[in-house]
Amino acid sequence: MRTADFHFDLPPELIAQQPAARRDGSRLLVLDRKSGKIEHRQFSDLLEFLKSGDVLVLNNSRVIPARLHGTNEKTGGKFEILLLEENAPNDWWTMMRPGKRAKIGTEIKIGKRNAESGNMVATVCETNAEGHRRLKFSGTINIFDALEKIGEMPLPPYIERAGDTAEDHERYQTVYAQAAGSVAAPTAGLHFTPEMLAKIRARGVKICFVTLHVGAGTFLPVKVENVAEHKMHAERFEIGEETVEAINAAKKSSQRVIAVGTTATRALESVARENAGNLNIYKGRTNIFIFPPATFKVVDGLLTNFHLPESTLLMLVSAFAAPGDKTSGRELIRQTYAEAIREKYRFFSYGDAMLIL
Repeated sequence: MRTADFHFDLPPELIAQQPAARRDGSRLLVLDRKSGKIEHRQFSDLLEFLKSGDVLVLNNSRVIPARLHGTNEKTGGKFEILLLEENAPNDWWTMMRPGKRAKIGTEIKIGKRNAESGNMVATVCETNAEGHRRLKFSGTINIFDALEKIGEMPLPPYIERAGDTAEDHERYQTVYAQAAGSVAAPTAGLHFTPEMLAKIRARGVKICFVTLHVGAGTFLPVKVENVAEHKMHAERFEIGEETVEAINAAKKSSQRVIAVGTTATRALESVARENAGNLNIYKGRTNIFIFPPATFKVVDGLLTNFHLPESTLLMLVSAFAAPGDKTSGRELIRQTYAEAIREKYRFFSYGDAMLIL
């Protein structure tokens, strides 16, 4: 299967640059994957598609303000830094722009959000084959604890505006976020409000959580021609006892498990594939890459946003649309996306949602 098979043309004006006025004010496209039937609804209508006994699984990772700005101590050149993964306190792998100027030994003074000069300095100490830079920070006990003051929310590059806003710090974060560690939001969950979650529970739906810290791989395009040759970046995740018990019980009683987002899906399927379709308590990493044809051991329904052309997320959604089939899921999603474009749905992180059942 070729990467180009997952291409589609998207009018730029359909890329959402701001969140909806209300979290649950987005639109919801509902796709019946067996019949191909499409319904155009509002996100608040999600309740109508949930049944008592369903298990709804959310990713509760918290996005960190992972984007920093700095200045070369010697030349005055400017850098943009995206924190990727912490190795130890004040020791991080990062993506940097312009990366070619960030040579080993370069010292970068980290600026504050108000553009005043700070006391923190980052020193480039290593590079890897992917072009990432390893930085060691000084002038702070732990830069992780300072990010709320100095960092920007890591909005994706297709949101074309300078910097973030106070609204982004609230809205590029789910209302149920807990453990900090993501450098991109699990965007399917951005639509939920506390009130809506309460209504879902009142309907008899069990709400459970996994924690998968979304990495920068979310931003990266598939660069190989043959899909099977693409290598995913590993991401940290964990599944706790309460979630394991609820999902295993649901599967035994033929109740549905509905994943909110591709990240929750990847976490669940990563463990189930190694455990004969069951879940167990788990803490580790996954680089699972789900693309057609693929079967799903746990997930019966998927709530997700609309994804980038030729992205791994679109490939996962295509696989879910027709499990075990190499081409029909891709064609069904191609047709569904074409319908969404005709109906002027808003795409990507701050965009509208799609429910596949």
